[in-house]
Amino acid sequence: MGDEELDRESELAGVPTGATRLRRAVELICSLLSLSLSIRVFAGKWQLIRNKLEELHSGLVSAENCDSGENPSLSRLVTSIVATVNECHDLGQRCVDVAYSGKLLMQSDLDVAFAKLDGLARRLSEIYKTGILTNGFALVVSKPSLGASKEDMRFYVRDVLTRMKIGDLGMKKQALRNLLEVVVEDEKYVKVIVVDVGDVVHVLVGFLGSGEVEIQEESAKVVSVVAGFDSYKGVLISAGVIAPLIRVLDCGSELGKVASARCLMKLTENSDNAWAVSAHGGVTALLNICGNDDCKGDLVGPACGVLRNLVGVEEVKRFMVEEDAVSTFIRLVKSKEEAIQVNSIGFIQNIACGDELIREKVIRDGGIRALLRVLDPKWSYSLKTKVIAMRAIESLCFTSSSSVSILMSYGFVDQLLYYVRNGEVSIQELALKVAFRLCGTSEEAKKAMGDAGFMSEFVKFLNAKSYEVREMAAEALSGMVMVPRNRKRFVQDDHNIALLLQLLDPEEGNPGNKKFLISILMSLTSCNSGRKKIVSSGYAKNIDKFAEIEVSSDAKKLVKKLSANRFRSMLNGIWHS
Repeated sequence: MGDEELDRESELAGVPTGATRLRRAVELICSLLSLSLSIRVFAGKWQLIRNKLEELHSGLVSAENCDSGENPSLSRLVTSIVATVNECHDLGQRCVDVAYSGKLLMQSDLDVAFAKLDGLARRLSEIYKTGILTNGFALVVSKPSLGASKEDMRFYVRDVLTRMKIGDLGMKKQALRNLLEVVVEDEKYVKVIVVDVGDVVHVLVGFLGSGEVEIQEESAKVVSVVAGFDSYKGVLISAGVIAPLIRVLDCGSELGKVASARCLMKLTENSDNAWAVSAHGGVTALLNICGNDDCKGDLVGPACGVLRNLVGVEEVKRFMVEEDAVSTFIRLVKSKEEAIQVNSIGFIQNIACGDELIREKVIRDGGIRALLRVLDPKWSYSLKTKVIAMRAIESLCFTSSSSVSILMSYGFVDQLLYYVRNGEVSIQELALKVAFRLCGTSEEAKKAMGDAGFMSEFVKFLNAKSYEVREMAAEALSGMVMVPRNRKRFVQDDHNIALLLQLLDPEEGNPGNKKFLISILMSLTSCNSGRKKIVSSGYAKNIDKFAEIEVSSDAKKLVKKLSANRFRSMLNGIWHS
């Protein structure tokens, strides 16, 4: 007679069957869990007991859905579980009623109860590991709805953890997929995983070394989500996550490598973790990925990002330079993938920052040409990439006059003018700042910018809404008109002088840049045509008005200079008459 027939006969005779005993055990555990939430004494010990009860609950619920029928080992275990849970229920009721003879004795009883439950959970795990129980389907406990209580979320995660520990391969995969789903949907689950059910992190780290590709991939994805929270990065590091992530980079699947690289990029945002990555051979593994033409963009992009984070450590930076990382990343700037472009430009900028020798190597190896290619309007790079390239150029090339000369010889002035005139707001303002800085580098730069047509653009910005923009434009013009040929070009447009004089009106706004307007006008008086146009302008009286209220002597000097010129002109007129 088979087990199913025996169970039917037992049921008819009123004797509990294996299925009913299992169901009874599950119900008793649920009842005790509910009771335990009302207990206000010995909170720490009851939390440990609750963890074991949840683990047993998940394992028994899974056993209810197994296809192997009655199993003697499981049957004996269920009997022990029922007896122990009943004992714990009695302890729980006494704790609720605070009806125990002494605290020390109750603490001892709770320790014994926990030890029994722990032993039962181990035995259940061993039964699953033998393969006697075949899981019918992987997930039984339903995912809590959005806005669920912390207890429901914790119970669900504990159930998933149990399946990750004692389930077969299919169950483990399903548990990981469900864990990934909840941490992506609701970040509260991340705290539950790390703080409330801490075993999850250690199990995930262990799974990174699994020979099963899907287990490895899903674990890396979950760990990457957790790594996105600054307060939990230390937990991952303490659990030893760096070494297995790097092993996945070395020999994992493509998806596993991508998830590992993304995780490492988040973990290395804090340079304290750079040494751990380097110590486990991570720098070499990442450089190999970046230098491999067969690797796809979704892997190379985050790999670049990790190395970009690591260059702040001097020894790691030196190793990268020795491994010819500079040339590798200059080549990657030309990639068609935005993530690779952005991270490779960031890497070049970071590795050369504050290091003249490396900066020279970047220029020598074609780094500036690569960045200027990004800014070339005929290439369809994204706005984000162009902005980062512009910042990198400013960082790399404005530290020495020779670098500025090289930059200008590559046609940068024309590119810069293009973005000042036509760029979207974010890059236009950046281009203006770079132009302002370039203007202050040398007289050659001022001449080149004057020849290119920058002065008329700066004039337009004198009326900008932004105080900073108005100030930069006025200061840049003040410097440019000090060059004689720029002065002559500037005064040829009558509109320029008229606008300067209009803006000098004390009743107008824009008070901040008036000192630079005075400086510009003072320079223009060095030119005969400039003096004449200022004096003959209908707005010339604004100079006198401004000089009356201006504390500094610059405006008064301008008035004096123009008055002397007017008097000299009158004498010349009388003499020639």
